[in-house]
Amino acid sequence: MQETEKQERRDDLFSKVVRAGKRTYFFDVKATRANQQYLTITESKRRFNEEQGKFYYEKHKVFLYGEDFEKFKDGLNAAIDFIETGEENEEKPVEENEPKDEISSTVDVNFEDLGEEGDS
Repeated sequence: MQETEKQERRDDLFSKVVRAGKRTYFFDVKATRANQQYLTITESKRRFNEEQGKFYYEKHKVFLYGEDFEKFKDGLNAAIDFIETGEENEEKPVEENEPKDEISSTVDVNFEDLGEEGDS
């Protein structure tokens, strides 16, 4: 397989840009070489470097893997609910070693599998 074909396989499968005031968020779904999908969330802020007299973009990136989606979503929703209502949800968190009702699988992902990062 040619290098360009390999790179195309690892390109974004889905991308959503959210502009929010001075920040821009990028939600990008990508796949590893083993075709396991993961999400990158990038926060980008435009900054000014006074020494160089130029603008630049400061970026922060979070990688979120499939086995963590549900817990991440639960935590995000709980935080948003608290901000909106001022009340903490009293649900008991599921411990790692407690049995779950659903079947879940985990995937070992190596950073070498992720490929090159774009400028999202």
